[in-house]
Amino acid sequence: MPAHEGHHRSYDAVIVGGGHNGLVAAAYLARAGRSVLVLERLGNTGGAAVSTRPFAGVDARLSRYSYLVSLLPKKIVRDLGLDFRVRTRNVSSYTPVDRDGRPTGLLVGGGERRTREAFARLTGGEREYQAWQRFYDMTGRVAQRIFPTLTEPLPTRDELRLRVDDEEAWRVLFEEPIGAAVEDRFADDLVRGVVLTDALIGTFADAHDPSLKQNRCFLYHVIGGGTGAWDVPVGGMGALTDALATAARDAGAVLATGHEAVRIDTDGSAAEITYRTADGEGAVAARHVLVNASPQQLAVLTGDQPPTPAEGAQLKVNMLLKRLPRLRDSEVDPREAFAGTFHVAEGYQELATAHAQAAAGRLPTAPPSEIYCHSLTDPSILGPDLVEQGYQTLTLFGLHTPARLFDRDNDAVREELLKSTLAQLDAPLAEPLADCLATDADGRPCIEAKTPLDLERDLRLPGGNIFHRELSWPYAQEGTGRWGVETRHANVLLCGAGAVRGGGVSGVPGHNAAMAVLEELGD
Repeated sequence: MPAHEGHHRSYDAVIVGGGHNGLVAAAYLARAGRSVLVLERLGNTGGAAVSTRPFAGVDARLSRYSYLVSLLPKKIVRDLGLDFRVRTRNVSSYTPVDRDGRPTGLLVGGGERRTREAFARLTGGEREYQAWQRFYDMTGRVAQRIFPTLTEPLPTRDELRLRVDDEEAWRVLFEEPIGAAVEDRFADDLVRGVVLTDALIGTFADAHDPSLKQNRCFLYHVIGGGTGAWDVPVGGMGALTDALATAARDAGAVLATGHEAVRIDTDGSAAEITYRTADGEGAVAARHVLVNASPQQLAVLTGDQPPTPAEGAQLKVNMLLKRLPRLRDSEVDPREAFAGTFHVAEGYQELATAHAQAAAGRLPTAPPSEIYCHSLTDPSILGPDLVEQGYQTLTLFGLHTPARLFDRDNDAVREELLKSTLAQLDAPLAEPLADCLATDADGRPCIEAKTPLDLERDLRLPGGNIFHRELSWPYAQEGTGRWGVETRHANVLLCGAGAVRGGGVSGVPGHNAAMAVLEELGD
């Protein structure tokens, strides 16, 4: 909307950034009767949780950046009356490997019997399956106890430890590098790798990193929904942010796209936000400001010293296929293998080698990645003609590719990495992936890749880090405040992924920032 139309000069709350967390906060505050304005610099809301048609003339709406849902509490969906659904993937994962000169792999899912048989086929016995069951029974109990706390005031470390009520689990997840637990519990290299990958999503770390940032990443990947399940958003990720935008508008919030906040002036009790549009600058007053942006951008807006960015470390590739490729492992149907997470070059030693090479400043010779096919679970993201012809999507997320590797020439390194990543994917296939790629209206292959530097440019993610900064433990530490969203300015809150308990598509920081405001106002 134009800068001079549609909104007032003063609001109870101005939200900077219309990503999913900002929309959650806007909906909660507006439903509580507060006047709310959302300032979004882009021409649309949704941030990284959007669905787009990236391929010219092709009716496929892909979750371009964020793509799966686990950490979004059902509480938020219920509270806001969202028209949004997810579907469970029938298969958790498939990991191909060559053993004794023959192609095989590990299929997890499809029922307990099939999973048990898959472990036996790979490892020759029961030991690894039993270890797997014990380990994930433990993380499942932790998930049930920790996940509900994400939308409560921050517990102390001791309070959370009491809530977990499992000293072994606390030691494994919170005190020792996750690599120790993986090596102690599992003997098979492939099984070890499958477990470890949840600790490395967007996180550049070795299994034994003493900082335990890999543990924090692992924790957030196994507690979602109280089960650790990763679900497919029906209609793509944009279905969530469209539902949130509708909920916010219906409650009375004003969503102003094309409005870029450039400065926040505050005395702790009242604030003025200066914004820029295509027509010039304007300003609006607010009692509270909620910033749905990175901690670095928050500091720029308030004139504070920005923190050092946390480096991103992922390659995101979106593809559209005419058909799923056949597998060399003939005992597994591609429709099952790609329905869950398809692990590529993610054996335990392969992950360690890739990390060591990237830490030394080189692209991994065997880039690890994981892939899944959204359209197998939810074909609604494809036009009817594409569904009828058997088209499918593939989403690839590459690991251990820190932003520093792209500094010398982002475009050239992106192409080099994409080529070697696809070569790794081709290894377990019975036909080249290139033969399966669809083409767009101009005859170009339907494939696009995004590096950390691309994400920094397109979405203003500092260092291309998908979590805005290194993930935090879900308990109070010095300076975190009651809800984990507080800043040094009393009436300015951080409601983006960089808040405590942020990261991923969760809406948790947006919920918690809204609760902090309403609590202060006595609502």
